[in-house]
Amino acid sequence: MNHHWIQHPVILKGTTVDLLPLEEGLLEQLYIAAADPEIWKLVPFDCSEREMFYKAYTVALSEREKGTQYPFVILHKPTNRLIGSTRFFEIYPDDKKLEIGWTWIGREFWGTTVNFECKLLLLTYCFEVLHANRVQLKTKDTNFRSRKAIEKIGGVFEGILRKDRIQGDGTTRNAAYYSILDDEWAAAKVKIEQQIAERSA
Repeated sequence: MNHHWIQHPVILKGTTVDLLPLEEGLLEQLYIAAADPEIWKLVPFDCSEREMFYKAYTVALSEREKGTQYPFVILHKPTNRLIGSTRFFEIYPDDKKLEIGWTWIGREFWGTTVNFECKLLLLTYCFEVLHANRVQLKTKDTNFRSRKAIEKIGGVFEGILRKDRIQGDGTTRNAAYYSILDDEWAAAKVKIEQQIAERSA
């Protein structure tokens, strides 16, 4: 694994949010935002439980050391609060591809510009700094809110992987796979900027 495709620290500055590298000292502040069980209803893990949260996010830090993941916290600039997290993972420098996921935000920011701003910052970094060929996004096949959000940023649906994950409760889930390619980025960027403008108006 090439450790140096993503040069730590990556700080991505937006209008209402900044994406900062996850650090151990931020875990408690991040957990305050994560403690709402509603956030985790449609994802395969429930980090509203402190033990599960600390385990998952400590692993994320060790994965960053290996170069396999790069976790961020989402800082809401107007309130100076951590309101969620997102990350790069499935990082394959030799194939110039990676995935964006593990994204969650506090309920009060659902339907606002926050998710779109995060995706704009992450995708701009992927395509304009890393010069990636492919950025992948996936979600549970029945998570239509998430699927719609991916489609709104220009994600192209590629298909369903059946029984792709075993969830925390032992049941399996199918995953809907999407991607954005380097030659689709210019159009996707316009789409994301339009989504932000509509919600800012």
